[in-house]
Amino acid sequence: MSGERAEGHASVLLAEAVEGLAVKPHGCYVDATFGRGGHSAAVLDRLGPEGRLIAIDKDPEAVEAARRRFGADPRFTIRHGSFAGLGGYLEECGLLGRVDGLLLDLGVSSPQLDEARRGFSFLREGPLDMRMDVSRGLSAAEWLARVEVGELARVLRRYGEERHAGRIARAIVAARESGPIRTTTRLAAVIAEAMPGRPDPHKHPATRSFQAIRIFLNRELEDLERVLADAPAILARGGRLVAISFHSLEDRMVKRFMKQAARPGADLPARLPVPASELRASMRLIGRARRAGEAEIEANPRARSAVLRIAERR
Repeated sequence: MSGERAEGHASVLLAEAVEGLAVKPHGCYVDATFGRGGHSAAVLDRLGPEGRLIAIDKDPEAVEAARRRFGADPRFTIRHGSFAGLGGYLEECGLLGRVDGLLLDLGVSSPQLDEARRGFSFLREGPLDMRMDVSRGLSAAEWLARVEVGELARVLRRYGEERHAGRIARAIVAARESGPIRTTTRLAAVIAEAMPGRPDPHKHPATRSFQAIRIFLNRELEDLERVLADAPAILARGGRLVAISFHSLEDRMVKRFMKQAARPGADLPARLPVPASELRASMRLIGRARRAGEAEIEANPRARSAVLRIAERR
């Protein structure tokens, strides 16, 4: 969940992430979620004239922001798309296996949340979109207009870990009978009315449902699974993978991948015959998971849920 301080946004765990990348002046780095460039700017500050930074973002607005801010820097390249295709892109460029650091700042960016017209926030009225890349795919409003109750409940349960998924799904489908659900505030109101019991004063009742719909529409977990699987092939020996997660689904995936890459076969039955080549560790863990300190959380409440993990290519 990155942003640019000059635009009222602050990159979460900025110092820790750049420290984790162990930037070398002549190295090649990838910021796989540009956002508004806070992490990219910090990496470029540490690169010398021979260094290189490749940035990627699904959001065309983030890509345009990158071109405005860093387009004149010969060390910088921006690409529009998902980091799921990063391995193929680097192979085309002759950089597969030559990347010294890969940064994944996961989830929705601050500009996306703060701009009502993007439709990510239940706190601001806007068109119900939720797409990171508005040039492709269905908007949330379009998807909700046609999805069946069972599929909607599955999405809310899997991607939002919503206990009342079935109840909420039925309420949404019933509500659309009286007219399309086209705004964030209408969807949030339908969800809030469907929730049983007293509302939690510390969490909006639509939080998990909005998260689930956004993750599903943008294929966030599928894309994360792909880039993690490709990470050992992307990185040079000694190259670092730094991942910042903002909810438990992402963090569990990152934690599981790093653990299995560092200790392959650890979860297998003791006497199961496995070729030695498949038990060779491709990564090693660097330190423990890190979280934002009190000062950062006070300055940027969105940092409260952030978890940073680091692994290094063997």
